[in-house]
Amino acid sequence: MISRYSRVRVECYAGYRGEEEPRRFFREERKLEIIQVLDRWLDPNHRYFKVRADDEEVYLLRHDPNTGEWELDD
Repeated sequence: MISRYSRVRVECYAGYRGEEEPRRFFREERKLEIIQVLDRWLDPNHRYFKVRADDEEVYLLRHDPNTGEWELDD
């Protein structure tokens, strides 16, 4: 099975509860600011964030809390 996700660098903000929320990410050396978190959900292994970036596109970010790695849905 081929993964449709690729690793991506994400900068986060940890709120007062300590839960990380993505604020910006880097796609092919381009910095994209997250202007809105549209949705978020959990599965047994990952946390997902559907976000709108400052380029007006919608992206799906996946976070593995065990490894700390972030991935972008391609």
